Amino acid sequence: MTSLLNQSSDQRILHQGTWEQFKLIQKGFDGSPGVRLFYDEGTIEILMPGREHEIFASIIGDLVTTFLAEKGIFFQPTGAMAQEKEGVVSAQADVSYCIGSVKPIPDLSIEVVFTSGSSSKLEHYKALGVPEVWFWEDGLLSLYHLRNGNDERVDLSLFPELNDLNLDLLKRCILIAETDAGEAIRTFRREI
Repeated sequence: MTSLLNQSSDQRILHQGTWEQFKLIQKGFDGSPGVRLFYDEGTIEILMPGREHEIFASIIGDLVTTFLAEKGIFFQPTGAMAQEKEGVVSAQADVSYCIGSVKPIPDLSIEVVFTSGSSSKLEHYKALGVPEVWFWEDGLLSLYHLRNGNDERVDLSLFPELNDLNLDLLKRCILIAETDAGEAIRTFRREI
């Protein structure tokens, strides 16, 4: 059996089931690194990210963490922790953060999308009340902010702590990381 990290592309399984069945599947995958589980009103999704997915998720997390640390902003990285509304929805972002203070639901969830559309995942985060969600898909970074119960596409983060993050620099450094992650982080650190 090959390691999940050696897979070149994402593997995705969809199954219809109850919340109770989802919780049993979740328990079965407990301690399995790299597996992401989602539940949305009867649909269970098991995602085993491929190598490229994990590379992009890692570098985006490294760059956002670098920005927050260099700017002296309080943050708590919450990684791919399960974010749940019992019986309704469960999601695991590739990267997530509490900003300014620790909260039960992260302020920012970041998703790398290779195999499933961002619109269905955005609905998961809206149901959870995640204030801001970023998607990296096909070389593009899309930001959504939850306002009055609706996710609105925004050009900049609406968090005061992140609104001076240069998104063009972030995107450029994410692309640099495809060939040299160290150079991407050095370039980002120099230019923020």
